Amino acid sequence: MAKNRSHEGRGPSQRQLRVGELIRRRLSEVLQRGEVHDPDLGRMMITVGEVRITPDLSIATAYVLPLGGDNAEEALLALRKNKGELRHLVSKALALKHVPDLRFFIDETFDRMDHTRALLAEDHVRQDLDD
Repeated sequence: MAKNRSHEGRGPSQRQLRVGELIRRRLSEVLQRGEVHDPDLGRMMITVGEVRITPDLSIATAYVLPLGGDNAEEALLALRKNKGELRHLVSKALALKHVPDLRFFIDETFDRMDHTRALLAEDHVRQDLDD
């Protein structure tokens, strides 16, 4: 029997990373090929940047962004509306006993990178970096 370990302060396990990446790839394929039977979702190009999964593999959180960043809320609503079908399509590619519940959030990585670049480009910050 597995030991109960607290995962606070630790990074994700190898299994979490592997399953998260498998789900990310499969979600990307499904969305790219338009396998979901929803016209709203079919006309959007959505990027799946990352999938994080809980230690017990019960919840997979996908961070997504529509191409160009436009209509992010509309894309999020469409994904959430079709999460049952997406979960079913993802389950076909995974060899897991239980498929994780899918949750979707907007990927803000690119916004944070732009903000960091803007901060580093400020004169007083550049002056400190040059010293």
